[in-house]
Amino acid sequence: MNQARRIGDVVLDVRNISLNFGGVKALSDISFDVREHEVRAIIGPNGAGKSSMLNCINGVYQPQHGSITFRGRTFQHMNSRQVAEMGIARTFQNLALFKGMNVIDNLMSGRNLKMKSNLFAQAFRLPGAQREEMAHRAFVERIIDFLEIQAYRKTPVGRLPYGLQKRVDLGRALAMEPQVLLLDEPMAGMNVEEKQDMCRFVLDVNDEFGTTIVLIEHDMGVVMDISDRVVVLDYGRKIGDGVPDEVRANPDVISAYLGTVH
Repeated sequence: MNQARRIGDVVLDVRNISLNFGGVKALSDISFDVREHEVRAIIGPNGAGKSSMLNCINGVYQPQHGSITFRGRTFQHMNSRQVAEMGIARTFQNLALFKGMNVIDNLMSGRNLKMKSNLFAQAFRLPGAQREEMAHRAFVERIIDFLEIQAYRKTPVGRLPYGLQKRVDLGRALAMEPQVLLLDEPMAGMNVEEKQDMCRFVLDVNDEFGTTIVLIEHDMGVVMDISDRVVVLDYGRKIGDGVPDEVRANPDVISAYLGTVH
C-alpha cells in the first residue's frame, strides 16, 4: 500500500488493557500499538470488545489494568475531554450529532476545545470573540468543502440521509484537528455507494491531513482494502495482529469468524 512509505514511529501504545463490568470480562490483557499516519483496523465478531477498546482509549471507560501511552505520555485514568485536548477525536456507532442544528453548527461544536474567548465575550460579540469565531467558521468551511457537503451547510442534520449524517459526524471529529482519529463503524448501515464514498474520505483524511486512523469496521472487504495493519479481538482477547494478508490467513481468525472455535 502506498501509505506504508509515510508510516512513522509508534504514536499510540496500548499495553495489557483489562476491563471488567462486574463479573464480565470485556477485555483481557490487550496490547497493540498504532504508528503515525497508518490506518489501523480493529476487527472481530459481535461482542468481541472492539468498542470497549475505543472507549478505553478515549477516556469513556477506565480499565482496571494496563496503560495507554500517547506520544510518550502515559495515562491510566483520563477523561474524554483530557484525551481530546491531547489530540484524539472519536466518532460513534450511534451518531453523536445535534439533529435539530444545521451542518455548520454541528461542525462548529467540534471547535469548542479550540475556542479561547469566554462566554461573556461570545455572548456580547466582543471584537476578539468575533474574529475568533470567523477563523473557526473558515476552518469549518474548509472541512465542508473537503467532505463535499456544501449543498447541505444550512440543513438541519436530522433531515439528511443517513450516509450524509455519517459524513457530518466525521466532519465534527475533524473539526477538532485530531492527531489520531478513532472511527467506530463509520460505514455501518450504508449502501455500497455510500461505503465507497466513506472509504475515499477516510483515506483522504489519512493522506491529506496526515491523520492517524484507528478504525472499527465489520465489512472485511473494506478493512482489507484500506488498512495498513489489523488487530483482531474475540470475546475480549486478542487473537491476531498483523498486515491484512497475515490476518486473513490466521487460523484463529478464520475460526472466530466461522464460529467453529470459541
